Amino acid sequence: MEVLDTTIANVALRYISGGLAVSPSEATWVVTSYLVANSIVLCASGWIATMFGRRNFMLACVALFTVSSILCGLAWDLQSLLVFRVMQGLAGGGMTPVAQSILASTFPPEKRGQAFALYGIAVVVAPVVGPILGGWLSDNWSWHWCFFINAPVGAASLVLMYLILPDTGKEERDALWKRSPRFDAIGFILIATVLGALEVVLDKGQEDDWFGSHFIVTFAAISATSLILFVPWELTRRAPVIDLGILANRQFAACFIVMLAVGGILIATTQFLPQLLQDEYCYTATLAGLALSPGGLVTAVMMIVVGRLGFVQPKYLIALGAAILAYGMYYSTSLYDGLDFDFFVRSRMIIGAGLPLMFLPIMTASFDGVSAEKTDQASALINIARNFGGSIGVSLAQTTLARREQFHQSRLVEHVGSWNPFYHQTLERAQAYFASQPSLNRTSASTALASIGQSVQLQAALYPTSTYSTRWA
Repeated sequence: MEVLDTTIANVALRYISGGLAVSPSEATWVVTSYLVANSIVLCASGWIATMFGRRNFMLACVALFTVSSILCGLAWDLQSLLVFRVMQGLAGGGMTPVAQSILASTFPPEKRGQAFALYGIAVVVAPVVGPILGGWLSDNWSWHWCFFINAPVGAASLVLMYLILPDTGKEERDALWKRSPRFDAIGFILIATVLGALEVVLDKGQEDDWFGSHFIVTFAAISATSLILFVPWELTRRAPVIDLGILANRQFAACFIVMLAVGGILIATTQFLPQLLQDEYCYTATLAGLALSPGGLVTAVMMIVVGRLGFVQPKYLIALGAAILAYGMYYSTSLYDGLDFDFFVRSRMIIGAGLPLMFLPIMTASFDGVSAEKTDQASALINIARNFGGSIGVSLAQTTLARREQFHQSRLVEHVGSWNPFYHQTLERAQAYFASQPSLNRTSASTALASIGQSVQLQAALYPTSTYSTRWA
């Protein structure tokens, strides 16, 4: 459920935008709010699971995730949907690390590999199924069912986990409370403020003209101030919510930065491509999902292949993955209005082949040199990098698209005028065509102008993402 919900809503954003009467850029907040909430709770999930018991925490997370999923489906406006998505993200952020800890502690060493393999199948299958399922539900039912579908799965999970998972004894929990340090509540509030305020800046920046808006400046100042206070506070705590000392490890810091970029590319492209296909190429949500899914299938296969390349140093795999990813991103810029379905499948498959070559080696290299007692902290930081990198990537992609589309539309319109013989010929041919259609005889001139205007808008939309700008000139 948790991994599925990072992809299932992407192909439904157009329906969410129309259903709630908001702009496409505002609809992307449905994705980014989930990711930020997910990142925030990762900071505290380890402490909560330890002190309250993994089983209890897991049950609480699944229950909140299920209830908030139902509420997302019942949302009546964008504000309510975002509140419920934040709740869903808070629950999802706690589920993933605790699920892994439960597997590690429940199964004996000889069975642990099989357990994680089965768990891994669910993780890699979800991005394949998510876009198709989300597209089909949106086309045939409604976008609300992208969230309602979690209800029966969540209910069944709650029952099974309650009956099967072992509970931490009360005596053990009491002993932990006596000897363990208090939760770093101030540090948690500060990092939540940093991430939350920065997300407001990223999401509202394009709409409010970035730093030309007092609102954006205020939230940017809140985020920066919280970060300035957070660093010295955490460095002086005996049990900080985030151990910043880990970032002093050069290798871990490099992995953290690269994971930010990988998260941005992975999540931003997964969000942007369905929007492009539906808005500019008139694909249905189902067909847009089908264009994404082969890339997820390639990623699943490559995860298995890369997992068997443990004898190769991570830096070589990361370099190879970065090269493939760079080529895939460049290949994806070859856009024009006559592209077929196969092009988008190929571009996504190239990107899907490169991501595991970076993702898995980064996870391996990031723990190298980190002491055993700090692995939970390292895991939380790497997951924060992936999620928040994705949130930054989505916001930057939307801002770049909107700004460049406006710029190129203004440049293209400069060539539209009666003084331009090519425009004059095109207009005459369009009027003649529409005049030959009996149902359009009376409106051939206005229909021809509207058709040319629509063509200009399409070309302006493709300009910012295409290397073939001279094609339109």
